[in-house]
Amino acid sequence: MFDIVAGLPVHALVVHAVVVLGPLAALMLVAYAARPGWRTGLRWPTVALSLIAAVSAFVATQSGEALEHRVGDPAYEHAEKGDLAGISMYVLVGAVVLVVFVLARAGQAARMTAVTVVVSLAAAAFAIFAVIDAGHSGASSVWKGTIAGTSSGGGEGEDD
Repeated sequence: MFDIVAGLPVHALVVHAVVVLGPLAALMLVAYAARPGWRTGLRWPTVALSLIAAVSAFVATQSGEALEHRVGDPAYEHAEKGDLAGISMYVLVGAVVLVVFVLARAGQAARMTAVTVVVSLAAAAFAIFAVIDAGHSGASSVWKGTIAGTSSGGGEGEDD
């Protein structure tokens, strides 16, 4: 189910959703918590986007396991970093639900806003760091050896 679609590994297709939607949902959560005037418009898009990112992370993790069985263990501790990125998406969903619930009940209370901003910043930092770390290790495991033996052809900006 999570292995191949149209001859391509599902992991290579779905991982991009996590890389884009996860950090975007994290930033939307911080904006939702920090900007009271934006809450009405951001509430449901933030909830929906964080859920989509979490489901995408689940599919990316499962499809990564299937890909690992097919081609072998990835380098750069990518599997472990990918697991952490998945966990960070689940934490993000939990933070979104908590912050939305608390702010819906607390209204504009300054103390609750401060608490939810701190929770939002922590969840967002964890999610963004974990996704970047996993993405970098995944890209390194796929491309580092291939790119090392090539040149840019333009002469400028080469990393020698």
